[in-house]
Formats: sequence, structure tokens, C-alpha cells
Amino acid sequence: MSNGNPYLAHLDSDKSGSYNNGSPFEGMVPRKTTAAQAEALENATHNPFTGKAFSAKYQKILQGRRKLPVHAQRSEFLEMVHSHQFLVLVGETGSGKTTQIPQFLCYDELPHLKGKQIACTQPRRVAAMSVAQRVADEMDVQLGQEVGYNIRFEDNTSPKTFLKYMTDGMLLREAMNDPVLSRYSAVILDEAHERTLNTDILMGLLKEICKRRKDLQVVVMSATLDAGKFQKYFDNAPLLTVPGRTFPVEIYYTPEPERDYLEAAIRTVLQIHVSEPEGDVLVFLTGEEEIEQACRKIEAEGDQLIRSHNAGPLKVVPLYSTLPPQAQQRIFEDAPPARREGGRPGRKIVVSTNIAETSLTIDGIVYVIDPGFAKQKVYNPRIRVESLLVSPISKASAQQRAGRAGRTRPGKAFRLYTEGAFTKELIEQTYPEILRSNLGTVVLQLKKLGIDDLVHFDFMDPPAPETLMRALEMLNYLGALDDDGELTNLGNIMAAFPLDPQLAKMLIESPKYRCSNEMLSIAALLSVPQIFTRPPEARKQADAAKAEFAHNDGDHLTLLNAYHAYKINQEDSRWCWDNFLNQRSLKSADNVRNQLKRVMESNDLDLISTPFEDRHYYTNIRMALAAGFFMQVAHLERSGHYLTVKDNQLVQLHPSGCLDHKPEWILYNEFVLTTRNYIRTCTDIKLDWLLEAAPHYFDLSNFPNCEARRKIERAVNRRDRVEESNKKAKKARR
Repeated sequence: MSNGNPYLAHLDSDKSGSYNNGSPFEGMVPRKTTAAQAEALENATHNPFTGKAFSAKYQKILQGRRKLPVHAQRSEFLEMVHSHQFLVLVGETGSGKTTQIPQFLCYDELPHLKGKQIACTQPRRVAAMSVAQRVADEMDVQLGQEVGYNIRFEDNTSPKTFLKYMTDGMLLREAMNDPVLSRYSAVILDEAHERTLNTDILMGLLKEICKRRKDLQVVVMSATLDAGKFQKYFDNAPLLTVPGRTFPVEIYYTPEPERDYLEAAIRTVLQIHVSEPEGDVLVFLTGEEEIEQACRKIEAEGDQLIRSHNAGPLKVVPLYSTLPPQAQQRIFEDAPPARREGGRPGRKIVVSTNIAETSLTIDGIVYVIDPGFAKQKVYNPRIRVESLLVSPISKASAQQRAGRAGRTRPGKAFRLYTEGAFTKELIEQTYPEILRSNLGTVVLQLKKLGIDDLVHFDFMDPPAPETLMRALEMLNYLGALDDDGELTNLGNIMAAFPLDPQLAKMLIESPKYRCSNEMLSIAALLSVPQIFTRPPEARKQADAAKAEFAHNDGDHLTLLNAYHAYKINQEDSRWCWDNFLNQRSLKSADNVRNQLKRVMESNDLDLISTPFEDRHYYTNIRMALAAGFFMQVAHLERSGHYLTVKDNQLVQLHPSGCLDHKPEWILYNEFVLTTRNYIRTCTDIKLDWLLEAAPHYFDLSNFPNCEARRKIERAVNRRDRVEESNKKAKKARR
């Protein structure tokens, strides 16, 4: 068991799991470690997890770790863990909970000796990746070996991994294949206050699993949450409160509401740079486009400011989830030095989404600018539309944001809204995602997990019955559930794909249309950030470049053309740059495609293509799209407007689309609510394909009265006449 580890040579365990053979921890059962014993392991000359001597860097980091507030409560934490299966931990910003608590459990359990793992879930991919890197450094191990991370379409772990940071969705997927999570000895749900869809499902699932596995430890952690509600939900679990390492933060409000929060945020950054003492600035904005726009303006206006006010240099750094890891790491770089000796010091400006609200800590931040908005997923079950809308944040989020300013010294938070708005208009906590989401994927996952009674599943906040009914209805139309609500063989395969149910159905049906290789590429391209770039300074050139890939029949085929060209040009970065294509997204699509291909192969789904020179090549692809997305179709009315089928929502084609004509029937990938109702990523399809793919969905007995219905009636009557004629001809031949 020691595997050549000089430190663990005498830590071999007998069958009971206690250590013997003269170990300084003789007789110690891994689950009953004291804080002093765990610290002795940390202070040893050799790493108990690798057997190698600890590095000088490790010793330096260890001194810093011991000063974190959470360290003072290590003994109390371990006592609670040893005597309770569930523990709720509220650790303020800067307490060190996200990095230290998993390590406390690792040194307590030494899971690698038992062939077990410890999972720490994060709501966001960026946090899982960056925290895993930090903890690997702190434990003096290699990222991807002893400590790793697992996020959708990227698994950076190995057989040696015993501490795994992962998104909550990935742990949920593991539970599908391992219903009792047998490989884990402990699960830590971090940032539980964010109440993501997957975290809520995991909480209910872990309660069920813990009834069967008394050896599974569950720690629920957060910076700000309704602790009483969580304690009650987890069978009156004990609460451990850890103070933060924070300094006072002065909060400023605007006297009047701001008309344009983006302009106000940029103006505030520049005012801080000119008039406030040194210290970095964190600006919260709602999305990638807004952040990139703000970065450009701050850089441009900052240059003028530096010249006119003799201010220090600026380093402006964006942060959002789709940035590549190396670009995300720039937020941890130092501010630029003064331009000359005795000159004013430089300043780093981090412009971020609400990623920086909780899990990520950026040292050096002294000023926070909070416009009071974030993007939120909102689902309307009546019209079956899920959209990302810019919405006011909650008071809890506002407090989190302000807290980022007081990490290293007293700070200031500038709220770009009035104090009255904060007091009267902001809700206390953000509504849980489960109350504002399409539950199609969730219901499919729960069915796959063997949970049939969805109405009585132990949700912390049960979703609206209408939302659940819509999800069941959608899965029934897709063939994932039968009329009794039971999971079908098709539903079983659909659940194996880490995709929305429509995309999974499209892939499963694609061999029938002889285009499964092409549909794999399209599914991958729809699962990554937009591959076409359109920089503000070169919009005309970008549009001309995109037109070279455009297909007359729509955007899905345009995406496919661009991907094929990328592969033909051997994934050349220069070629991508010249053609305004995002190479990072294309590489990511390649990775996603390979993973989806493995799922196809493991489910014995044929990987085939129609020959490119065959005139049915693109037609087959469009038919396969219709087989998955028949519920996301719009019909062109006589008025020249599109109405979505069944829900009769008035929509327009998104201006970014490639279609240069208005097809009678159109399939769309997403419904976007902005100033108007737009449908985006659209493809021209035929009514006959829809009737063939989903006759039950287009059944006229439950179809609303509209022009589309009359077209369907005519098509059905025509088809019936043809069938009748064929029957008569067959009879006559007999």
C-alpha cells in the first residue's frame, strides 16, 4: 500500500483501517483524526499523498494557510464531522473555506489509502478550475494527478485523484451511473446559496443516498445563506460559522438613478483612477459583450486620462466563463508599475460577470463598482421560452460584491443605484434557479436516477406544477417517456448525453438520415461559444468572411461549413484569424465532438455520412435537425411575420442569421428575448419532414386555430389521399 512512499511505509493499514507497525499514529482510524495529528502530517518532511519531500514553496504557502480564519476552527470542524453526517458551514468572504475545508477532510480521512475520493462542487466552471489549481499548489501535488477538476467536456483527473473539484452538474451525471456515489467518502457542496438547478437536485439526492450510506459525509458551504433553512432541510444539521478576514468597506450610493449603468461604471472607474489612492478596481457587468465593450472604452479613455492628469498606467482585464484558462489567470497578475521613478502607481481594473462575486478571490481589490444587475435565466412555461435576462441583483449579492473590496485593506464599494432602491426594490435572496428554469433535462436526469415520484421528491423549494408538467410533456413528445411517465429505451440513451434533450434526440435519430457524423459536429458547435467573431472595428470584413461560409438553407449548415473549412485548413490559427473565426471555440467544439462520439459508440449508434456529392447531403442534415427540434418551429404568416408553432408567439429572425429569404417553415435553436422576440440559429425545413418526425406533436386534435393549422390540415389530407390511392393501386394489381 505504501507504493514506494518513504513516509507512508509505516502507515500501511490493516483490514479495520487503523494504522500500525510503529506508526506515530498507531491505532488511529482515518475518520477520527484530531487537528493536531492532521497538522503533524502537514509539518512532516515528506508529502503523505505523494511520498516526495515537501518543497520550499509548500512551506511558505503553509504559513499563509495557517493564518486563515478557518484554520482556528479546524478542531471544531473535525469534531462536528466525526459526530454528524451533515454539516452546514457559513464562512464569510476571505475565511478560506473553499480551499481549506476539502484539505482538512483529506488529511483527516487520507482517502487515497481507502481508494476513495472527496468531491467539492462549484456552481461555475471557472471556479472549479482555478480553485483546483490553487489547492494543488497548497498540497504540493500536481494538478490533474492527486488533485483535479471535472467540468462539462473537460476531465482533468487521473486514477490517482483523491480530491476533485467539479461542477455540480458533473457530480449529478456521475450519480446516474453510480446511484450511491460509492467512490466518494465525502461530498462538499460549495456556494450553496447560489441555489443552481443542479445544486438543488444534488441536495435532494444526497439526502436519499445518505439514508443508504451512513459513511458518506456531506458538508454544505456558503458565504451567505439562510442557515436555518438549510439546517432544517438537512435533518437539523449543526452549523459552524467561520468569520472572514475582511476590513471595513465604505458604501456609496448614487443620489439619482443612473440612465446608463455601463457608461456610469466606466465613468466611475476613471474617477477612481484619478482621485483615489492606489488599489485595484473590480467592476461587475452582466455578460461578455458588455465586458469587452467596457474594457475597450476604459483603455481608450484611460490613455487620454494618463496624459492629461499624469495618472499611473492601467491594466484592464476581462473575466467571464468562456475565456480560456490562461486569459482568466491574468486577473491574478500584479498592477503595472509606475511609468517612472516617483510617478503615480499603476492600477489593475478587473471587469467581470458575477463569477467574481463568491468563489474567486482577487487580492489587491480595494474598490468595487456595482451597477446592481446580473444575467438571470428566466423560463416562461406558458410559452415554453427560456431566456437570459438582465435583472436586478438581490441584497445578498450586493453584500457579496461589496465584501470583495475589503480583502486586503479598508475598501470602498460604489453602488450605481440609490440607497432607496437597495432598501425597497432589491429582494433579499436570489430566487432559486429551479423556480425559473425549463426542467426538461432535470426530469430526464431524475428519471434516469430511478426517482419516479417527482411530485414528492424532496426539493428544498418545489418547482411550479406547470413547469414540471411542461417538462414531462416535452419528454413524452420526444419519446423519452411513455404515456405512463416511465423512462423508455430512447430516454435511457438520451440521458447518457450531456446535452439538452432535443440535441440528444437529434443525435440518436441522425443514423436514420445517414448524417450522424455531421450532426455530431453541429451538436458540438451548438454547445460552445459562438465561433464567428465580429469585432466592432471590422464588422464589414467579419460579415464578408462569414458570407463565404453561408448556406442558403440556414445557420446550422453555415456552422457546419465553417467547421469543415477549419478542418480542411488543418486547424490553422492564422487562417482562423483571417476568417474571423474563434479558434478557441472551434478547438473546444472538437473536444466536445470527441466526447459525444464516444457516447454514440458506447450506445451502438452508427457513425455514417451521406456522400458530399449526393444531392441529398444537406437535405438529410435538415431532416435530422427536424427530428430533434420539431417543437422549435415557426411558420411564416400572410402578414410576413413568423408565429411559433402551437404557442403562436410573434417572432423575427435574428439579424445575425444567414438566411437571405423567408422560408415558410423554419426551425430555430433558441428564442431570444431582447427588445423584440427573436429566433436565432435558424434553418429552412419542410412541413412533410415535421409530420413524418412527430405526427403525435402535429396532431390536429390539440392544435390551436391558426394559419399553420390550415397548412397542416391540407398536408395531412394530401398525404391521406396519396396513401388511399396507393392502397387502391395495390388492390387492383392483386
